[in-house]
Amino acid sequence: MFKNPAAVSAELSKQRYIASDAISTVLYLAEQLSKPVLTEGPAGVGKTELAKAWAGASGRRLIRLQCYEGLDETKALYEWEYAKQMLYTQLLRDKLSNLLADAKSLAEAADRLASEDDVFFSERFLLPRPLLLALTSPDPVVLLIDEIDRADAAFEAFLLEVLSDFQVSVPELGTVRAVHLPMVVLTSNNTRELSEALKRRCLYLFLSYPNLENELAIVRLKVPDLAPQLARQAVDMVQQIRQMDLKKRPSISETLDWAKALVTLNAKHIDQQTLDTTLTVLLKHESDVLRVQRGLSSGSSSSADFQPRQSPKRRQGWEN
Repeated sequence: MFKNPAAVSAELSKQRYIASDAISTVLYLAEQLSKPVLTEGPAGVGKTELAKAWAGASGRRLIRLQCYEGLDETKALYEWEYAKQMLYTQLLRDKLSNLLADAKSLAEAADRLASEDDVFFSERFLLPRPLLLALTSPDPVVLLIDEIDRADAAFEAFLLEVLSDFQVSVPELGTVRAVHLPMVVLTSNNTRELSEALKRRCLYLFLSYPNLENELAIVRLKVPDLAPQLARQAVDMVQQIRQMDLKKRPSISETLDWAKALVTLNAKHIDQQTLDTTLTVLLKHESDVLRVQRGLSSGSSSSADFQPRQSPKRRQGWEN
């Protein structure tokens, strides 16, 4: 276990994740209190990466459950290997013949087969999915339940037992309890409101877009080949673009993609041509591209002579 939030921050830094005091404190408390962490925020601000970094920092295996519409407990928990069961049945055909040979009626034969259910519905034929893998793992793990807001409310309700008691009920096997309590991270892009019952069981963390200095630090860490002055110019432009009324604001992941594109193109500075040919790396809607092009060309500083602004000494903290 980590000794304090500062130790969490230090270990996350080794995983190349820049964490604020709020992030480090929440993760520290989650481990100490054995509570799941619910992280909400726009897409691409580092919610999934946080879970990966936490797994690396704590030396735990990462198990990921990607949520989607229509996901139910059987797809998230377990399924039976019916093909393997059928093969096993064929191999034991002679044994079954002997078992049923002296049965006097169909009902008696059915009763004898029913007494053998434990053979066919046992762990040897059970194919565990992410939730069951996390609970039965012989080693501690980090369980990432990614984009929980994409799943249905019924599945969200099913998760309550897992998140509160770290156990699940398998009809054929009974209650399965966690061998080691997993550290659980749930992420949400706020596409729908999550239930209060789910939120009550979690520590809450909201991850937003980074401020200029933090985003610049991330770009320099992740894309070290980008020239320092160009990195500042690119990040400052992204910061200004986010202030516009867009359908989809560029996330930190798209900032990093743009930085890598500038390196690939051997760009020395961001002029009008560079901006026009690479803006779609940042923006994913034509209306946003046109709006930004108009906004920058009509602004006080055009992209041709764009210079980064002087950042204030104090800015709001950011959770990557």
